[in-house]
Amino acid sequence: MHPIALQEGADLDGFRRAVRRLAAARAAPDEVLWSAGAPSLFGAAAGASPADGAPVRLPQAVGRLIETVVCHSDPERYALLYRLVWRVLNGERALLDRHADPLVHRLERLDKAVRRDIHKMHAFLRFHTVPDPDGGERYAAWFEPDHHIVEAVAPFFVERFESMVWTILTPKGSLHWDRQRLMSGPPAERPDSPADDRFAEGWQRYYESTFNPARVNPAAMRAEMPRKYWANMPETAAIPALIRSAPARVQAMLEAEAAIPRRRTPEKAVAAMARQAPANLEELNSLIRRSEPLVPGATQAVTGEGPEGAAIAFVGEQPGDREDREGRPFVGPAGQLLTAALAEAGIDRNGVYLTNAVKHFKFVQRGKRRIHQSPTAGEIKHYRWWLLTELGFVRPRLVVALGATAALALTGRAVPVLRERGPMAFDGWDGFVTVHPSHLLRLPEEAERRKAQADFVADLRRAAALARGRR
Repeated sequence: MHPIALQEGADLDGFRRAVRRLAAARAAPDEVLWSAGAPSLFGAAAGASPADGAPVRLPQAVGRLIETVVCHSDPERYALLYRLVWRVLNGERALLDRHADPLVHRLERLDKAVRRDIHKMHAFLRFHTVPDPDGGERYAAWFEPDHHIVEAVAPFFVERFESMVWTILTPKGSLHWDRQRLMSGPPAERPDSPADDRFAEGWQRYYESTFNPARVNPAAMRAEMPRKYWANMPETAAIPALIRSAPARVQAMLEAEAAIPRRRTPEKAVAAMARQAPANLEELNSLIRRSEPLVPGATQAVTGEGPEGAAIAFVGEQPGDREDREGRPFVGPAGQLLTAALAEAGIDRNGVYLTNAVKHFKFVQRGKRRIHQSPTAGEIKHYRWWLLTELGFVRPRLVVALGATAALALTGRAVPVLRERGPMAFDGWDGFVTVHPSHLLRLPEEAERRKAQADFVADLRRAAALARGRR
């Protein structure tokens, strides 16, 4: 027998070292005894030693599954994963494609459970203000995950709350961020909630202001936001009263709607602008800049950028925070990634036309940060005349839709981008559909991001070749 003792939690490095050693010894799964919670068999050193054996080459999908499943709390997870590795190394390279296989089915369920736990922590963790001996702002949060996901969620919270000093406490580990360094710590016990917490009060006021009484569905609310999370979410204190008052609020809304004189709809407002018949792109952009945002709050309209007559026009979703401040498209993190991908694909950014389906930044304010919100189908339709008129002046040989919002604006239908990426006929244009660069930024695993970025660059090369062929 080969006894393997791994550290408590998600010991990914320990598992990898164990796999290298076991593969080198040709140890079958039934010859390995796994246990977690003891000191690592390989000591504290993170790197591989010569005794660990050579690196094991596995399909990327297997590597991604391992990274997720080691976070599960199932004590059999390591044994199941090694059985998967053993079968893949012994001739079943495409094992993960066989979803009916009992081992694959069970691992996929573990993978789904961990991903759902990560999603819940992203969505339902709430910070509270806590006393700071230095007199500054300090925040703390308590969360009870089902699995060992604390390290997996750390990059998300660092990126979203980079400007705050915060601590996240859980029974499975803790994190602390001081605006410069991320430190991990031991499991913690549930702290007392502060008696005076203006930050939590802000969450409750925000929830009350966005609650739609016409769409109350308690069963759906409980399914998406289970009660186990309510104790940590200050806004849930308002839910019972909001549900009780919903019928009366809906009736008041109907009565108020009947008493309000009808105003010109967004469609009629756009039609009125269309009757002004802009003669060129400059006049069109002037109209856009003078228009009011469909969703209030944006600093300015962000118009397209690039030469008229460009071979390719790239259409994104909408401006982001930085684009709204600078008045230029694709200058934020997603835009910087697009610029790098264009260069890798051999495309000069200055030679293409860049624009967005929606011309104003839609966001929700959270503290000092403005958090992007996706436009609705109605908002996309509101800006469609501008987009099509804009492309008419630019006259590209090929229009590339970056993401689902752009594809909807250009086709008039919902497009499953990952399934239909590639050449596509738009309304009056030769088109091509690929992902939005922000999709790459949201992928949690580094290997997954590298693969997705390589696919994105390949799409850009293919689009450039199509545009050259339409001269």
